Amino acid sequence: MPFHYFAQWWAWMLRGVLAIVFGLLCFFLPGLTLALLILIFGVWAFVDGITHLSLALHANRVHPWVHGLEGLIGMAVGVMAFFYPASTALALVYVIAVWAILTGIARMGLAFQLRGTPSREWRIGLSGALAVMFGLILLWAPEVGAIAISLWIGSYAVLAGLVFLGLALRMRGVHHLLSQEL
Repeated sequence: MPFHYFAQWWAWMLRGVLAIVFGLLCFFLPGLTLALLILIFGVWAFVDGITHLSLALHANRVHPWVHGLEGLIGMAVGVMAFFYPASTALALVYVIAVWAILTGIARMGLAFQLRGTPSREWRIGLSGALAVMFGLILLWAPEVGAIAISLWIGSYAVLAGLVFLGLALRMRGVHHLLSQEL
């Protein structure tokens, strides 16, 4: 497994570059970043709601009311995102916080599993710890301004991107060593 896993070093490199680019956009355009996140979420929730209403009306379902209810909720949340962007931003902070904590825990678990491999990859664990810390900070102080949230997201993205780049370079080296042994 380690050989095939380390052969995917380029995916971590790409992930690192994209995270850094996203983080820099958050720094240079923080208001726009948050506004776009809210807008995209609102559109997604509204369109998802329409899809569920369509399923409720046109599909032969045993419980069409479930799709109908989910459709109405999705459309209502989408409309609320447009008309109440500040409340949506606060809710988004909580969603991002939980996402960061859960993905961070998953990465730390992966690092624990890789501890016996040639690289003993601590960088994955470090990126997981950063994610958990980021999520906990957001949960601790969700009332920070919308602009500050974009800057926190950008800070996390740049740090995680740098860690991913370091990981990718280490994985590339290990892959090279393992391919020479085969």
